[in-house]
Formats: sequence, structure tokens, C-alpha cells
Amino acid sequence: MTRGRADVNPKKRLITWIIVLVFCCGCFYAYTRSRGSSALEYGSKSLRKFGSSYWRGDEDNTDTSTKHEEDADDGFIPKSFPVCDDRHSEIIPCLDRNLIYQTRLKLDLSVMEHYERHCPLPEKRYNCLIPPPPGYRVPIKWPKSRDQIWKANIPHTHLATEKSDQNWMVVKGDKVVFPGGGTHFHYGADKYLASMANMLNFPKNSMNNEGNVRTVFDAGCGVASFGGYLLAYDILTMSLAPNDVHENQIQFALERGIPAYLGVLGTKRLPYPSRSFELAHCSRCRIDWLQRNGILLLELDRILRPGSYFAYSSPEAYAQDEEDLRIFRAMSAFVERMCWKIAVKRDQTVIWVKPLTNDCYMQREPGTQPPMCRSDDDPDLVWGVPMEACITPYSNQVHRSKGSALAPWPARLTTPPPRLADLGYSDDMFIKDTELWQRRVEHYWTVSGQNLESDTFRNVMDMKANLGSFAAALSNKEVWVMNVVPEDGPNTLKIVYDRGLLGSVHNWCESYSTYPRTYDLIHAWTVFSDIERRGCSIVDLLLEMDRILRPKGYIIYNDKRSIAEVIKKYLGALHWESVAISDSQLVEQDEDDVVFIIQKKMWLTSESLKDSE
Repeated sequence: MTRGRADVNPKKRLITWIIVLVFCCGCFYAYTRSRGSSALEYGSKSLRKFGSSYWRGDEDNTDTSTKHEEDADDGFIPKSFPVCDDRHSEIIPCLDRNLIYQTRLKLDLSVMEHYERHCPLPEKRYNCLIPPPPGYRVPIKWPKSRDQIWKANIPHTHLATEKSDQNWMVVKGDKVVFPGGGTHFHYGADKYLASMANMLNFPKNSMNNEGNVRTVFDAGCGVASFGGYLLAYDILTMSLAPNDVHENQIQFALERGIPAYLGVLGTKRLPYPSRSFELAHCSRCRIDWLQRNGILLLELDRILRPGSYFAYSSPEAYAQDEEDLRIFRAMSAFVERMCWKIAVKRDQTVIWVKPLTNDCYMQREPGTQPPMCRSDDDPDLVWGVPMEACITPYSNQVHRSKGSALAPWPARLTTPPPRLADLGYSDDMFIKDTELWQRRVEHYWTVSGQNLESDTFRNVMDMKANLGSFAAALSNKEVWVMNVVPEDGPNTLKIVYDRGLLGSVHNWCESYSTYPRTYDLIHAWTVFSDIERRGCSIVDLLLEMDRILRPKGYIIYNDKRSIAEVIKKYLGALHWESVAISDSQLVEQDEDDVVFIIQKKMWLTSESLKDSE
């Protein structure tokens, strides 16, 4: 009898534990649903109805649980999108470390693969609106923003403590102030730049060298004070840093109104064409330049113009301990084989200069390392292309001209550059394109009425820049433009850089490498038609544009009327509003095209409202 009862009790206990386990799982599920859903759990192709925070537009509060109405194409149009969980307020979908952990990607951390782009599959993309942080305010206007921003907009102050001895940033009340310091220029970027210009014997100690230095690349830029202070010299700097332990440094740069891009010198080519910059800069950027047969120095060499400079401020350039001396000797020997020469070395900085022609390359002994790149290698093909440990020779045109043959700034903006011939474009085509976009921009401003005032925007993105003529037409305004060239179209980004402008290559079927709320104005010329042709999701692109755009920011749509009608149906769900619409026939486009100007409303989640009250 005793043995019989022993056989029954374990079964009862098992059933009891199963009931308890099911109950606990149900409670946990209910709790997680009440806390909001992950931005990466749902795809825009399969919107689901789930609860969300409340939001407040300009005038009222509205429940944002997802609601739909029927649509002939997709089956439904959402009347509202859900709001992402607050923890996704700074999500960068293709640079999301959580995605890497979830998908268990096997990446080589030693070569920074974990800081490179890894995008979610379409079915794993977020379909919710990125909420601003609690207490978010319309950003401070340029030029004041160079030196101060609202702390609530980027609520991360650890860099102020960590870099307190280097004057990166200081918290003062409800603001973050930027004194202009950096890792190697504690006493201010202005003094550092004057010293560098003096070292190079530039006229009047001005870094622009009478307009011959216009585009600069800053590797490991911190909060981009180096690039911020170069703006006073009419110099544009592509400030680059990864989303690493100093996270948010690029977000701080863009909030300040300084050009910047999230990226890393890892295994893939940087998204810039060959011969794009007159100066590269590294101030204690913590990059191992000698790794993998000097591949990172060779990538730097690829993007530098003939006769351009690499300014290196680092302990290896001046310290006398054995290890630093060893590194500097090895680095000096390597760049000498690359045909770089020391232009000047003073105090804690060494500046190398690239050759103007191919002469030095042709005089190297056979078998000299690093090798020259293959003749069939295209140095301007960059999207997803692995770096090559080889030297990129100059074209015959550059060799004959003994340099890039570019006009000094500002004439460079409107002077046809020699590389037009690479694309089969004539000087006349370039001039006509510049004139056409001047008229189009004037039309945009006419259509917008008083909305696009000069102080309403600073950071501008042109999603399909072509030759950069839209940006050229804005040259009289206090703005800078990220000129994006789609990776599947004509490789015109080198023309953009030859005009003295900045930009990057991108695929708009994927998310862009920037933080949320970083651009004031987005120009979308025929981008949606391209997306439709490629079979990518228009809804995904709308959500991505919303992620990038700041509250109160503007979109200028210039594309097919039929797609504009579809976008109109999403305005309410996105908390956007129509500002103006006009036929494009006035600006020499297809009769089916329209100009549609949209503004993003300011809205806050319920948590943000509680924090701001």
C-alpha cells in the first residue's frame, strides 16, 4: 500500500507544477505586453494590433494603439502606428548590438566587425515610431548649437565625466556645453588648428590654404569639435566614429549641427569614393594603423587626394618609450613605401603628404610591399566592398595634371570637375544641372511660403543627390548637406566631393547609419519611385525617414503624384502634416510629378509628458 501511494503522489506533484508553470508564463507574458513590444519583433509587412504609450500632438492627446483602414494595394493603411518602447529611442537598426546578440552573428571583434553594418531581415524590422526622450525640446539653433545643446535631447553625460580633463563637454544646468577641447587639444580646437596651419606654412595661418583645403576626414572624431571649428574656415569635415564605448559621440556632433557619420575603419571600405579629401586627421584615435598589412592606412590613402595630408597627433609621434618608438618607426617605414613623405613634425604632431603623381609608385622596386592595386579594381566601388591592402594609383588624367586639377573653394562649387568625363558627362550637362536645381530650389521655397525660413533647419539630407546641385543651390544658407548617392545608380558621389561637398553611398532599402532625430530637412527626389522599382517597402522608407527627421523638421517630396497620394494616407499615422503641394511642371519635370512639402509634428509619449511636467 505504501508503495502504491508513492507511485501516485509524483504524478500529482507533476500536474501541480505544470499548472504553476503555465500560470507564471501567462503572468510574464501579460507583463511584457504591458511594458511595450520590441521594435525588432514585427515587420512593416505584417502590422499587428498591440497596445502602446499615449502621444500628444500639437493640440491634443491620442491613443496610438494600431488602427487600420482598407487600402486597395496593401490591404490596409494604418490610422496610427504604435510607439516603440522607450528603450528604442536611440535605435540605429543596422548598427544595433542587440540584433547581433539575438542573431548570434559570428564576428571578429579584433577587426571591428561588430561596429560595421548588420541589418535586420525585412520581417524583423520595427514598424513603430521612435519616441523622443523625456523632456525633448526643439534643438538650439545654429550657430549657438555648436557650443551648447539641450541635455534632455541626449541624456548621456558620462563623457563629461570621463573626458573632464580634456574639455570635451561640460554639463551646465539643463544644457551640455562644448568648450572645444579634444583628446589631444585640451585648450581648444581653434588653437590646435592655428598651430597646424602654421606648421604647414599656410597663408595667414588659415587651414583652408586659400581655398585649396575644403573637405577633411576626421577619424575617431569624439564629439567633432575639430570639424566644428573648421567650419569657420569654410571647411567641411566628415567626422567619423563608431557606436562604441563612447556611444552617442556622433549624436552629440549632429545635435550641434556639425557634419558627422556613424562608421568604423574595419573590414569594409568607407562609403566615400577615392580622392575625396584634402586632409585626414587622427588625434589619439586609438586605431592600430599597422594591423593586417597596413590595410587601414591604405584605405586612408584611397580616400585622400593627390598632394593631401595626414595629420597624426598621438603618443607614437612624440613619446620616447620603447614601444611607441617601435610603432612610429614601423609606421614611418610603411608610409614611406606608400610614397608618403613627412611634410612637418613638431611637438606632438607629424603630418605626412601624399605624392602628386604616379612617379614614385613606378620607381618602387619589384615586390615592394604594399603592392599596387589590380588594374581592374574600381576604387570608387564602396558599398559593402571589402578593403584591399594595396595602393590605389592615380588616373592618367591626375598623373598628367600633377594633382586633382580642382578649382579652389568657392569657385569649386560651380566649376565642372575633370572626373565628369569618367561618367560620360559634359561640362555643359553639369552647368545645366546646376542651373536647373537652382530653379527647383527657388520653386520649393515659393511653394512652402514662410515655412522654410533660414533658421528653421541646419542639418540637411539629400536622399538622391546625383551631382550635388540641390546642395549647391543651398550654398547661400547656413546649412550643410549630407548628399546621399544610391549604391545602385550612377557613381556620382565623386563629383559631389569634387564640388567641395560631403556625402555617402547608401541603399535606401536599408536603414541609414545615423541616430534618430538628426536631420532638420530631408529632400526626396524620385527616391520612392526607385524604391518601388526595386520592390522594397515604401512603408519601411517612411518609417526610416521619420526616424531620421527631427520633430518640427521638413520633408520635400519630388516624385510621382500617385505615390504622393499613398503617402498622404499615412500622414496621420506618422504624425506628419501637409504644408503645401504643387505641380512639378514648373520646374521641368515629368507632368505626373508633384512637389509635396511635409512637416513632422512634435509629439511626446506619456512617460515624456510625466517627466516634463
